[in-house]
Amino acid sequence: MGEIQRKVRVELGPDSYDIVIGRNLRQEVQDFVRGAGFSNKALLLTDSNVGPVYGEKVVSWLAEAGLVAALVTVPAGESSKSLSVAETVYTECIKAGLDRKSPVFALGGGVVGDLAGFIAATYMRGVPFVQLPTSLLAQVDSSVGGKVAVNHALGKNLIGAFYQPKAVFMDLEMMETLPAREISTGLGEVVKYGLIYDADFFAYLESHIEEILSLKHECLSHIIARSCEIKAAVVSEDEKEAGLRRILNFGHTIGHAIEKETGYARYNHGEAVAVGMVGALKLSIELGLLAEEVLPRTERLLRALKLPVRAEGCTVDDMYEDIFHDKKTVGGRVAWVLISAIGQTVCRSDVPESAVREAMAYCLAD
Repeated sequence: MGEIQRKVRVELGPDSYDIVIGRNLRQEVQDFVRGAGFSNKALLLTDSNVGPVYGEKVVSWLAEAGLVAALVTVPAGESSKSLSVAETVYTECIKAGLDRKSPVFALGGGVVGDLAGFIAATYMRGVPFVQLPTSLLAQVDSSVGGKVAVNHALGKNLIGAFYQPKAVFMDLEMMETLPAREISTGLGEVVKYGLIYDADFFAYLESHIEEILSLKHECLSHIIARSCEIKAAVVSEDEKEAGLRRILNFGHTIGHAIEKETGYARYNHGEAVAVGMVGALKLSIELGLLAEEVLPRTERLLRALKLPVRAEGCTVDDMYEDIFHDKKTVGGRVAWVLISAIGQTVCRSDVPESAVREAMAYCLAD
């Protein structure tokens, strides 16, 4: 048996599912597969980083549980989140003889999860979807909440759906091969959960930096589970992003602009969000919502977790233009997620341009 350390239930009525966090989850995955009512063929989607290390291992886990899984590997990186790559994967689904009860498994980071989820949501109008996220960012962010998508040349995640997995298995042993930068990128989103929802969790992060960076399993399973609990609590109240779920976008308005201005190459997602959170905190202070000491405190934590607090290669003018092309901008008004204290969010769409520009200038390197 594997060692289950945590289980988080995502409550979404008939679409509810469990997130299982532990080590060597082979038995748990197999027990789930045997009881799930799947047909005997499956697709295991992975990428060129994760596939060579864990692909065959997971194929053999599934084979022992009675599933013949076609292993399909896409190139690692954001460029695989496209309709043209999706089409090659549909072809593999058809060639492998997948039917409406054949599950699609995602083994990898957020790109693989988004692509596999998009395939699962659309192949034969929807087949079962199971997540095996291997990166910290995917575990705490994209594997919870059911947003699946591919990118278009004119913008990220513009073609997608809300589609919930049947289960999520997070095997901490698979994280041991992650590069340090990939750990930090996930920690950007982890810090976000503390800022928007849970002051005690934020303080826990501040006091456990060494344990977090050295991937101590107890500590890791706690921060993953708490992040998933927070995201699950928000998503279960607002599955389709009508209101509360917007708070998960804290730091993302400026973060997405930074990603775009640097060609999605200089900063990965968690790094851009870290700088975006610094900007959002600065904006919160400028508008008189937030005490000033929260900003240096957060910058200290981000730096300790090896995350940037300033971005290079961007201009305020270009970033200001970008925020109006974000999916979350409605009727030309940007919906800003700000905070009034650690753990308390405020949504505002009446923020003056001068304040936004000042906050952007603050989080850009001189």
